[in-house]
Amino acid sequence: MHQHVWRKSSFSTGANNDCVEIAPAPGGLIRLRESDDPTRVITTTPTTWSAFLASVKARPWAAPAALTTA
Repeated sequence: MHQHVWRKSSFSTGANNDCVEIAPAPGGLIRLRESDDPTRVITTTPTTWSAFLASVKARPWAAPAALTTA
């Protein structure tokens, strides 16, 4: 059985465990999990992961207008 070495962002600090962790998987795949529920693991390819990261970096994420207006 493959032992995963999970990593989290250096921006994820504190005791809340509210971060996404990433680990390399056999076959060149990538595994993701939410630190507060480590039993739920998503497996993806490096191509899909890179596309997701590029998408996140390319546009600012903001709350919907309904949440930002009084």
